[in-house]
Amino acid sequence: MTAARRPAMTSSTTSTPTPPRHSFEQAIEDVKLSKTDLNAVIMEYLISEGYPEAAQRFALEANIEPELDVDSIQERVEIREAIASGDIQSAIEKINELNPQVLDQDSALHFSLLRLQLIELIRKATATPDGDITPALTFATTHLAPRAPTNQEFLEDLERTMALLIFPPDNLAPPLAALLDPALRQEVAQRVNQALLLSQGERTKATLYDLVNYRSWANQKAIQAKKEHLPERIELGFDPAHNGHESSQNGSSLRQAADPMVTGWGPY
Repeated sequence: MTAARRPAMTSSTTSTPTPPRHSFEQAIEDVKLSKTDLNAVIMEYLISEGYPEAAQRFALEANIEPELDVDSIQERVEIREAIASGDIQSAIEKINELNPQVLDQDSALHFSLLRLQLIELIRKATATPDGDITPALTFATTHLAPRAPTNQEFLEDLERTMALLIFPPDNLAPPLAALLDPALRQEVAQRVNQALLLSQGERTKATLYDLVNYRSWANQKAIQAKKEHLPERIELGFDPAHNGHESSQNGSSLRQAADPMVTGWGPY
């Protein structure tokens, strides 16, 4: 007697179909980028923005041999960190040790650093009700007052800075409060970094910034033109996990490079 045939077992789970890719995204996928060019852009960013250890790791991962002056990069990093922490005198000394012509040839940058130093003296003097403002007044008279008459902008900046001694620090108007904002230190630190790069014959702005600017500009123009063939959101492509791409050899280093760059990016 023939045994009854058992029904075939079926899987209890069903696979979710992959959503179709937008034609624009597929067009991007079809563009073949040169890995050599991409590596060069990333390496340039890491060097110009001051990430010597990341640059060394990336060079090993990408199997490239760049002209990497680690000491020069580290010196720029130390200068930027000194400015960011408010140690302006140390930063000025390091700049002059690295290349004294940088400040000699850029009076506006030198004045900005001196004004930051004055702001730090005022910050210290006004931290307590009985703070001594004499060091701030002496510094302003000796180092900034002689430079102010040569430039109207210098004079206005000095007058605005000295106003910090008059008004209470916890109730400042926005233009005065901005002088005590750490963002001003970062702005001057970036200008110093660019000046040092220029003195070394390097680009003052990493190409990666230009690429992001161009991509963002094109994206905005396409949205304004209401192109129907574009997706609602166009990823910049820094993080492969967010746009469906597989992680590549450059993935980890690119993400390390992208994070600080994107947070500090803006039109210039």
